[in-house]
Amino acid sequence: MLSEGGSFMKGMAMGGIFCLGLSLFGSFSPATEHGPGEQHHHHHVKAPSKDELTRLSDGHVLELVNQVRVSCIIMVQPKILVHWAAALDTWSKHCDKAVFYTSESSKALEAVDLNEKDDWARLRKALNHAYENAGDLRWFFVAKATTFAIIENLKHLVLTKDPEEPFYLGNAMKSGELEYVAYESGIVLSYEALKRLVNVLQDEEKCPERGHALWAMSEDKQLAVCLKYTGVFAENGEDSHGKGLFNSKSVDSLITDSMRENPTNVVEGCCSDLAVTFNDMSPNQMQVMMFGVYRLRPYGHDFHDLLVFQPPEGSDND
Repeated sequence: MLSEGGSFMKGMAMGGIFCLGLSLFGSFSPATEHGPGEQHHHHHVKAPSKDELTRLSDGHVLELVNQVRVSCIIMVQPKILVHWAAALDTWSKHCDKAVFYTSESSKALEAVDLNEKDDWARLRKALNHAYENAGDLRWFFVAKATTFAIIENLKHLVLTKDPEEPFYLGNAMKSGELEYVAYESGIVLSYEALKRLVNVLQDEEKCPERGHALWAMSEDKQLAVCLKYTGVFAENGEDSHGKGLFNSKSVDSLITDSMRENPTNVVEGCCSDLAVTFNDMSPNQMQVMMFGVYRLRPYGHDFHDLLVFQPPEGSDND
């Protein structure tokens, strides 16, 4: 009985230490390298409204449209080859630059082989590579192969934002005191945010490649911790009415949820007209989305968009 009691007390002690560790992590707030004046607290970043755009001159709008160019960082693995192929054939064509990063090489499709199994280490390498090869691109969109993105809506969201400020956007979530952008909904980084991130990635104390925690932390949370050290904080991307633009579910799931929760107004309850991403999409659903977003037009309806984002030069996008 004594040994059983001793084991029980040891278990209680270990459990207490583990709970204490979780509590400490929940309230974890790393010191930042930038002073209070340099910290960038938006938390809710809204796309410009139609009224705001109409107040801009045609010349100014054209200048902004030409300046907003997006580099897409798409994380893939050979085991999800069909999703990889679908992303290549659909929405990624609308990126100004799209690079696929893989855990291991594949003869079927072209990608940057990072030769790395660990998800966080692989994401770090991909972000470093994207920064080193940015050229004149100033916005970066990180997505999984199961994500479908409408890049024109992303460009609309950041149209009037300065990429020389540290933006870190998407579907902002909270875990304890840590705010982070959910990976499955897509992550947007401005050039300044990516530059700060690349710098702190070199600091193994603040941003280790292999986590020191007793429990595994997802790569989106590790990214948020590293960015927080540099004064960059997670922000929720929204339309001018405050509706989120980055979705962690597929269109089918969102409509089903809305039919149950908002039966009298399914469309309004589903998602924003300017949604940027949907997740957990099958390859067939991606093809259907491409048809619906870029090809289907009702007869007799004229579209007079204030913004027209031209496809990248040489692109075969829809």
